[in-house]
Amino acid sequence: MAAIQLDSKKRTMTGKGSARKLRSGGRLPGILYGPNTSPIRLSLDYKQFQKTLRERSAENIIFALRIDSNGKNQPKRVMIKEIQKDPVTREYLHVDFYEISMEKELEVDIPVYLVNTPIGVKGGGILEHIRRELKISCMPKNLIDKIEVDVSGLDIGQSLHIEDINLAPGLKSIEDGDLTIATVVAPTIEKEKVEEEVEEEVEGAGSEEIKVEEKS
Repeated sequence: MAAIQLDSKKRTMTGKGSARKLRSGGRLPGILYGPNTSPIRLSLDYKQFQKTLRERSAENIIFALRIDSNGKNQPKRVMIKEIQKDPVTREYLHVDFYEISMEKELEVDIPVYLVNTPIGVKGGGILEHIRRELKISCMPKNLIDKIEVDVSGLDIGQSLHIEDINLAPGLKSIEDGDLTIATVVAPTIEKEKVEEEVEEEVEGAGSEEIKVEEKS
């Protein structure tokens, strides 16, 4: 995955008052840290950041972050660690960046998207999406923003598991292979119809007590 360029400025002011002033001026307060990086307080252009995250999974973007400090640019490869949002307006309030090494593997959760219509759905079944993310290990250069899984071959009563997915080169699942991604189940309306028919038959028959015992 190519790194997305993002500009920032180093800031020295801290506190809620300073953060509110930044946001009112169209800037987003943030911070950068990492195993070999002392915390650096930042501010970013709010609209640029918002546009960058549109239609993307925030946790799986690698940024080429440029930090402007007194006219000098410090390039860093970073990912988002945490984003704080207003609970009502959902506007961004603060962002935490984490510096990464391009030479070390990452462990990330990648969204799973189901594509195509299962044959079981065409026959009246219902597709259930069980697992919507996969925990993946990969080098930063191999990181992708989503995993598309073709479910067209699933019939009613069949399931697709992690071990059935052909992951892109460089990606490795670190979860149990027998975990279910998706399944096609029989329509509940048919079950309800059968139950109604059974009830009708019972109502038309004579009364008889039926005892059901559990086997020891």
